[in-house]
This record gives sequence, structure tokens and C-alpha cells, in this order.
Amino acid sequence: MNTSGGAQKTIISVYVVLPPQTLLLDVAGPLEVLRYANQQQNDISFDCHFIASGETQSTTIGLTLAGLETLPNELPDNAMVLISGSSSVTPPGAGLESDITRERRALADWLRSTVRDDTVIISICSGALIAAQAGLFDRHQCTTHTDCISELRRIAPLAQVLENRLFVEDGKRFSSAGISTGIDLLLHIVSGLTTPMVAAHIAQTMVVYLRRSGQDPQISPWLSGRNHIHPSIHKAQDAIMAAPAEEWSLPQLAGRSGLSQRHLSRLFREHTGMSVVDYVNLMRVNLARDLISNSRLDMESVAERSGFASTRHLRRVWSEHNSHSPSHYRSHLS
Repeated sequence: MNTSGGAQKTIISVYVVLPPQTLLLDVAGPLEVLRYANQQQNDISFDCHFIASGETQSTTIGLTLAGLETLPNELPDNAMVLISGSSSVTPPGAGLESDITRERRALADWLRSTVRDDTVIISICSGALIAAQAGLFDRHQCTTHTDCISELRRIAPLAQVLENRLFVEDGKRFSSAGISTGIDLLLHIVSGLTTPMVAAHIAQTMVVYLRRSGQDPQISPWLSGRNHIHPSIHKAQDAIMAAPAEEWSLPQLAGRSGLSQRHLSRLFREHTGMSVVDYVNLMRVNLARDLISNSRLDMESVAERSGFASTRHLRRVWSEHNSHSPSHYRSHLS
């Protein structure tokens, strides 16, 4: 990670490791999250490098990836290394299986010798097997695709392998179950590095659910009331999501959406199924939930930063949208 000081953005170097028979969905989905993250905020820039043992790499669909960078001799400060999944089946005409096995072992050797204490490891699907072969999950929790769980346990007897998980975070080690969950994991990472609202916008743009952990509902609460295509209502919702804690008045939102107050109120309820006030409160509850899950702020500070008049007000609105108390999320995710 390179920082330039002042108001300039932080640059995070991301090295995408492409093993033989790369699963393109394991690469394209997560990297699209980073591409949109670069577009939708100005604080962090993800500088992505696609690396392999050679200048080209095979994929499971027969498409050859070209123009790849070779494995670097060293990594910059706080770099991210994302390891794509791949197929263990040797394609027709690809040569001996030992050639693919040898290349995967070489990637594991490179990881073992190059990864630093400050390097963030992100494995997608069976990419966890290469990371495990390098010893990167020793004494860490991790997961992988259900078909690879037994192999991961065999390769990494010192790791705590978790089943039936979308993704697992343990310090600087991140692992996902495969394919679409790689998108979930990168949304989670981007949410932590930027803001939950940025991740929610990316999820909406990619037309995917936003999942923050295995305990969260499948449909992100940040996307509630967004299942419509009315552009004026989206403008009002975008304004609220960008700053839920602000004192949003109906005249302000009517101005943002280009509608009269009466027309906005009617269309908002028609298209979202809730009133403007209820939507503002829901977004504030979502913000409060993220603050509780990711900080040690007391409830009074959480209420203030979320736009609630008091902790009593927060708890009253909270109970309308959550079956668990605020303390559940703090104790469970801490």
C-alpha cells in the first residue's frame, strides 16, 4: 500500500495470481468489484496486476490469458494477493497432469518465499489449496468450495477449516467458498476499506446481493426498497444512503428528486413500499448496525453518528427492523 500524503488517495497494490486452468469467474467477479470501487470513491485506488508463471495462462473454458506479468521478486508494503481458483481436471491435449501440478507447486513456493507479514491474502474457491500449500493458512481459520474441503484439511492440518461458509476473515487472511462468493468477499473487503454505502452501490450496479458475513440476511438491508426503476426515487434514495445521519426533510429530498413534495411522498410509497421517513430510519438503523459491528463506540455515540435523537429513539426504531438486540451484533462479530 502506497500513501502519498496530504489529500491524495491511498494506492493498494493487488496481485492476482492465475494458476493453470484458471476459473475466469473467480477472477472477473471479484475484480469487477475493485474496478467499480475505483470509480465510486476517491480515497482508495486498487492497482491490479495479473501475474502467473509465464506471460500466458490457460483457463477452464479454453480461452488463453495473455500479456500477464511474471511473479515479482518482492511485494510492496501492505499489498493484497488474490489467488484465483482453478480446475484440477487436465483438459484434453494439455499434456501431463504433473505439468499442472508442478506449476501449482511453483506458485505455492513463490507465495511462501514472497508473502510478508503485512501482506493480505485473499483466496477464491480452490485458490485456498495453493495458499494452504504455501502454509499461509496455518493457525488461521479458512474455507473453500465444498468439493475441496477435505483436500484443504489434508494440505493444511494446522489450519482451522470451516465448512458451509460464504467466506471467512481471520486477520489478514480471507478465503471464500467459490465463484459468486468471491464477489461477496470483495464487497465485504471494500466495505471495510471504504464505506458500507460504497459497497452497497457496487452491489446494486452489479445486480448482486450484498453479504457482509455468514450471519447476515441474504439480501442486504442497504438494498431494501431498491427493487424498482423509478429514476427520481433513486435520486432521493441515493442522497439518503450517502449520508443517512443528515436531517433529511421532505422539501430537501423533493428538490433532489425534481418532484413536488406531495408527488415524492406518493411515488416513494408506491415504489418502495414505505414512507420517506421510514426509509430514512431504516438507512440509519443499517448505519448503526455497521458502527456497532465494526467499532467500540458506546450506544450514545452510535445513536448520534447514525442520526438518531437518542439511544431510546435508536432502540425503538431498531426493534422494528431487527429480531436481535444491538448487543448481539457487537458480541457476535467482535
